[in-house]
Amino acid sequence: MTHENKFGMFIHWGFYAVTGVQEQVYARMDLPREEYEALMHKFDPVKYDPEKWVLLAKEAGMKYICFTTKHHDGFCMWDTKETDYSIMHTPYGKDVLKMLADACQKHGMLLSLYYSCPDWHHPYGYNPASTHQWKAVTENGSIDTVAYREYVRRQVRELLTGYGPIYTFFWDIPPKIKDPSLNEMIRELQPGIFINDRGYDVGDFSTPEREYKAAEEERFTRMTEACNSVGEQSWGYRANEDFYSLRHLTTSIDRIMAMGGSYLLNVGPDGLGEITEDYAARIRRVGDWYNRMEGCLECHEPDDFNYKIKANKAIVTKKNGKSYFHFVDGIRSSSVALQFFPTLPKSVRLMNTGKPLSAAIDKLPEYASNGRAQKFLHITGIPVDDLSNEPIVIEIEW
Repeated sequence: MTHENKFGMFIHWGFYAVTGVQEQVYARMDLPREEYEALMHKFDPVKYDPEKWVLLAKEAGMKYICFTTKHHDGFCMWDTKETDYSIMHTPYGKDVLKMLADACQKHGMLLSLYYSCPDWHHPYGYNPASTHQWKAVTENGSIDTVAYREYVRRQVRELLTGYGPIYTFFWDIPPKIKDPSLNEMIRELQPGIFINDRGYDVGDFSTPEREYKAAEEERFTRMTEACNSVGEQSWGYRANEDFYSLRHLTTSIDRIMAMGGSYLLNVGPDGLGEITEDYAARIRRVGDWYNRMEGCLECHEPDDFNYKIKANKAIVTKKNGKSYFHFVDGIRSSSVALQFFPTLPKSVRLMNTGKPLSAAIDKLPEYASNGRAQKFLHITGIPVDDLSNEPIVIEIEW
């Protein structure tokens, strides 16, 4: 992912969507098991159209989709032979993962799979060494992590042999049990796949989520994929969700990707299978900003030149002979001043608008040494007040 970092769509979807509350509604609202699990018989997503999902992702500049095949409740969103607790035993009765995989292949979208280590339905799913065990089956001392791992192994084999090429595998909730054979199997079944660090072994990449911010905005030293949802209260569908601001989401994406990471932005389709317009509109707005960056957030390298940017802080990258200054927290005025620079620029452009910016070597009286104005590369004419809802990115061709 580092040097091939990508923007992707995370999709949390299961029968929990019919509640309109959250993907962990079973635990968070402490529902009785019988009441919650009976909801699968009301799950009939007749408006499910995976091509719409894929095309929405493409419109936003996303390169891959990561789909929740099984969340903590243990419900399976594919045609598994290991349990009847699956999409095949709902009124809908179709393999939604296969439909999504076909749509991804049709439109050139990479497909990644999420799989929860906790399982609140399986009789041996309880793992006292891990977290998120709130609703696990624990009666009769049912602890058999070996038997449960064999179940996991068989399910993962199904997922990696029945749905075409898989880009990444996203384990969720570290089980704190080491079993390298699971990741070894994944790599045997899908050569070239990337595996995250939340499973039964170290994995290939780390997965910070929600409000991650490094103390120092330096390039990641390890492959990294950050994730957040468009909503603050849920990853699954939530009616009347508390949506993050456009500024919050674009700042997070710009920061992570400028540091060399990939980024998954999550939506939760509703119980009918639609990404409703309030969710989709936010994906489009983020995508509008992302597409104006013209790919500068992907496959770049760090620019280590010491520019000494006055009064503002930026993450600086380079790609195709150009430098990109990512002012993830904005700038304080309509200009940027660089104390040091390799040469006079051939061109300076504001990526947010695509328009050229003026740049000249100026003595700036407010930036003085021993009372004398100092020379700076002075980039001016930035419409800072018009860009308050998104990070500012400046391209310089030297």
